[in-house]
Amino acid sequence: MHQFGFERLDVWKKSITLNKFVYELSADFPDEERFGLIAQIRRAAISIPANIAEGASRFSSKDQIRFYSYAYGSLMEVLNFIILAKKFNLIDQAYYDSSRSQISEIANKLNALTNSAKGR
Repeated sequence: MHQFGFERLDVWKKSITLNKFVYELSADFPDEERFGLIAQIRRAAISIPANIAEGASRFSSKDQIRFYSYAYGSLMEVLNFIILAKKFNLIDQAYYDSSRSQISEIANKLNALTNSAKGR
């Protein structure tokens, strides 16, 4: 089966893994957060790999950079919601630490991808 370029990007793969993690993590949030924090964190997480895929599929570096910037913004949204979840005692320290580690790694890879696009 043909694999598209974005599917070979390590940052895209890691953002898919983060999505799975966010979905599993937020499944344990209270029901009253279904239309609040759960919906927000999932929506932000989903947009990370979507914007990476769209950016990687663009021909101009300007367009690529724009979509990678959107992905980075969504990644920071996820971090914000993780911080809130910790403050509201919805997640424990281990989940918090694991989330931050994944987010840091993706942020570094997104920055590298953006810098690569800037160099073209």
